Amino acid sequence: MSDSKFIILGREIKKGESAILEMDVAKLHTRNNLSIPVIIERAPIDGPVLLLIGGVHGDEINGVAIVRDIIRRKYNKPKMGTVICIPVFNVFGYLNQQREFPDGRDLNRVFPGTATGSLASQFAYKFTQEIAPLVDYVLDFHTGGAGRENYPNVRCDFNNETTLNLAKLFGAKFIIDSNHIAKSIRDLINRMGKTILLFEGGKSLQLDREVINCGVNGALNIMKHLNMQEGELKIDTDYFLLKKTKWLRAPYSGMFESLVTNGSNIKQKTVIGRIYDPYGEFDKNIIAPFDCCIYGLNTAPIVYKGDAIFHVNVETK
Repeated sequence: MSDSKFIILGREIKKGESAILEMDVAKLHTRNNLSIPVIIERAPIDGPVLLLIGGVHGDEINGVAIVRDIIRRKYNKPKMGTVICIPVFNVFGYLNQQREFPDGRDLNRVFPGTATGSLASQFAYKFTQEIAPLVDYVLDFHTGGAGRENYPNVRCDFNNETTLNLAKLFGAKFIIDSNHIAKSIRDLINRMGKTILLFEGGKSLQLDREVINCGVNGALNIMKHLNMQEGELKIDTDYFLLKKTKWLRAPYSGMFESLVTNGSNIKQKTVIGRIYDPYGEFDKNIIAPFDCCIYGLNTAPIVYKGDAIFHVNVETK
């Protein structure tokens, strides 16, 4: 970032200044305005601009808690550069404890949005125009959805050396090679020539302290690497590069019980789960088809044949 003025949402933030601004989302049918807080901390010394986002999907509470903890611990006050925090991005979904916007759309599938489109599209357009151009780096915090629990991991494009290097420094156990999904925030930021990491951990509508701590520590590691904070990076685990992944699917319908913990390294032919009926007529083991790491679990007690139950790697580095 240069010595030029830093203006966000119509307000100039001077060096060494803090601000909490409101980004208007929409006017409710009750004629009340709905807006989201945008928390900005600018250091006295110029440097990179880092954006931290939680709650793009309104039911992904761990991401909200991660950004909240970063603010509470004052990690968002940089020694150089600027940190922008948006703890609750999809305020509609957060209020309703739902993934989507009130118009039923997935906010993370409408970027860059349009000024005259759907409610979600208009909100995406405002972010694209007023915040995204200002940032250099983005950390986007997510959790598993639809009853699926993700072991803490970061996702990036392995062909992008800058992003892959940041992913290694984040400190999560698993780093997953992931394509950019069209019209997502990650796709938008990438197309703008900026750097973004997507963090996944835990499951929707649940707080997980291990996941939250991993996300907070990872963000702090990135800030230390960018010289926005002081101190040594804290990396507590070796990382696995998961180049190719797949879901193992239920071979039967029935009551499902996992026999392994999320994040486990499993050998081929290990019994990793059971599916059985409520009448005691059958009880089937689920066998690992190859050596793999499990980084995603279906936590539903009842599954149907073909349901995704274990998210595993097919190829590891």
